[in-house]
Amino acid sequence: MIFADKLIELRKKSGWSQEELAEQMNVTRQSVSKWEGAQSVPDLEKIIQLSKLFGVSTDYLLKDEIEIKEKSSESLKTEEKLNVRRVSMEEANKFLYAKVQTAKTIALGVLLCIISPICLMILGVMSETPAYGISENTAAGIGMITLLIFIAAAVTLFILSGSKTSAFEFLENEIFETVYGVSGMVKERKEEYRETYTKNIAIGVCFCVLSLIPLFSAIIISEKDLFIASMAAVMLALIGVGVNFIVKTCIIWESFDKLLQEGEYSKSKKKEKIASAKVNTVYWSVVTAAYLAYSFISFNWHFSWIIWPVAAVLYPAVIAIFPSRKEK
Repeated sequence: MIFADKLIELRKKSGWSQEELAEQMNVTRQSVSKWEGAQSVPDLEKIIQLSKLFGVSTDYLLKDEIEIKEKSSESLKTEEKLNVRRVSMEEANKFLYAKVQTAKTIALGVLLCIISPICLMILGVMSETPAYGISENTAAGIGMITLLIFIAAAVTLFILSGSKTSAFEFLENEIFETVYGVSGMVKERKEEYRETYTKNIAIGVCFCVLSLIPLFSAIIISEKDLFIASMAAVMLALIGVGVNFIVKTCIIWESFDKLLQEGEYSKSKKKEKIASAKVNTVYWSVVTAAYLAYSFISFNWHFSWIIWPVAAVLYPAVIAIFPSRKEK
C-alpha cells in the first residue's frame, strides 16, 4: 500500500474530511488532496506530524511494504480520541436554540419561586387587623395554597425545560470534539451576544440593589404593618425581575462555554468533575456507614447527627486534597 492510500485510510478511520485534516496539519485542503492523489509527498516535518497525529510510525507511512500499524502509546491515544463523541453543526445549532428557549422558562420559574410568599405575607399581616375580617387560619390557608401553586408551576417549568435539553447533557459532563466549523460559529455568536450579556447582567444587578428602596421608604413613611408588608412584596417582585434577567442571560452565555469547552466546562474541569464524582460516592457512603454504625451501637441518636455537619465541613478539604494527590 502506497503512502496516498494509507493517508486516505487513516483519515477516514479518524472520521475527518480533507478540510479537517488540513486544519490539523495547518495546510490547505488542496495540499491534502494532492497527497491522497499521489501527486505529491509531504516533507519530512509533515510526515513526522502525520505520524504523531495518527499514532503510527514514520516507517509505516513511508515504506510501502509495511502494512501493519504498530500499536504504540500514541496509537492508543488516537483510538481513544476516535471514541470521543463528535458534535455536528446541526446538533450545535439545536442545542443553542433549545437553551435560548429554556432560558426564558427557567428564569420565569425562578421568578415564580421568589414571589410565591407574597400572598402569604400580606394576608398574614391583614389577619392581625380585625377590620379586614380575615382569620389567621384563613390567611394561612389561602397564602399556603397560593405559594404551593406558584412553586408547582415553577417546578413544572423546570421539568419541561430539562426534558428539552436532556439529549445534550453530555456537553456538560463529557469530553467531546466538534466537527469543522462549529467552534468558529459558536465563537462568532458568543461575541455577538457579549454586549447583550453585559447589559442584562447590569440591569439585573440594578434591580436587585434598588429593590431595597421600597422597603426602606415604607419604614420611613409609615409604621403601618400592611404598608410595610406591601412594600416588602414590591421588593420581592423587583428582586424576581432582576434575578430573571441574570438567570436567563447566564444560561445562554453558559451554552456557548459548554460547546467551546471553556471556563467551568473546560476539559480539565470535566476530568476533575468526573474524578470528584467518584470521591463523592465513596466519601458519603463512608459517612453514612459511620453514622448508622455509631447510632445503632450506641443508641445515641440525639447526638450522632453531628456527624453530618462535621462531614460537610470536611468535604471541601477532601475534594481539595484529591486533585493534588492525583497531580503528584
